[in-house]
Amino acid sequence: KERGIKKDYVIESIETALVTAYKRNFDVTSDNVKITLNRETGETHVYEELNVVNEVEDWDTQISVEDAKKIDPRYNEGDVVEKELMPKNFGRIAAQTAKQVIVQRIREASREVIFSEFNEKKGEIVSGIVQKVDKNIVVLDLGKIEGIMPIKEQIPTEHYYVNQKLRACVANVEKGAKGSTQIIVSRANNDFLRKLFELEIPEIYEGLIEIKSISRDPGKRCKVAVYSPNENIDPVGSCVGQKGIRIQNIINELSGEKIDVIEWNEDPSTYIAEALLPAKVMAVDIKDEERFAQVIVPDDQLSLAIGKAGQNARLAARLTGWKIDIKSETQFREMLSKQQEESDEETKTEE
Repeated sequence: KERGIKKDYVIESIETALVTAYKRNFDVTSDNVKITLNRETGETHVYEELNVVNEVEDWDTQISVEDAKKIDPRYNEGDVVEKELMPKNFGRIAAQTAKQVIVQRIREASREVIFSEFNEKKGEIVSGIVQKVDKNIVVLDLGKIEGIMPIKEQIPTEHYYVNQKLRACVANVEKGAKGSTQIIVSRANNDFLRKLFELEIPEIYEGLIEIKSISRDPGKRCKVAVYSPNENIDPVGSCVGQKGIRIQNIINELSGEKIDVIEWNEDPSTYIAEALLPAKVMAVDIKDEERFAQVIVPDDQLSLAIGKAGQNARLAARLTGWKIDIKSETQFREMLSKQQEESDEETKTEE
């Protein structure tokens, strides 16, 4: 009951275990031994299943019609006789064999229950206590099983310690060696951020606001594109909350990771301009076939649009799925001027 294993499976395991113990104890190799267990009284019977034939070729699996009719006159050729066996000397070793089989089957069933339970929780948030912190992995006690958080699933700016309470997202559930279940958890993937938004923002949980896209640089910055089909709902305002309280709870959970919430738009130009916030955009020229966007920003906004080590532009490109080239107004004018000069020269050459 504690492990969530059904009673039928346990009784079936006991029957299987007794069959195994009987075969080993009496050195039986055939598969025609059957054990029944009365679920009310616990009374156990051992039977040998024998095929009724005219001429017996294998005494371990067959019985003659003549001998079968001695047991019950109604038996004919082709029937199966269940002949009860009365095993003697079924002692300590046989009992130990049965116990080992039962324990093994219950262990297997317990693993299967845990695998199914956590497989259904993929993408969900679980809470655990840090048990071990290694160079590359953090081990979390999730109650029934341990969860492993490899270095690539950790937030680089965080420092973990033993007995720390931690929330993470179930990234993957794998079956390891000998049927064991391995739970991979993550604080760095997009699903963790998505679920935090669902927990903190009721409108997202209820489906009034939809998260269209997420791009993350874990521990540093992330961009989340939100959309609401209801014109009366401000998706960005709802996510940020009054005085930023809702978004602040998520930032705190992510150890200070900056979050840009932007409004998704089906028009690529508007969407890309929004994605480059906090930088102001003057113009966006798009090429649909190549999914390429040329973005023009004021001179004083260029470094802000590109971001530290190109972070803002990189996150915007990942968020929108478009290649983005950012140029300042001056750079763009110079580029146009150069193109004009080249065009004039070509014209002169043709003349």
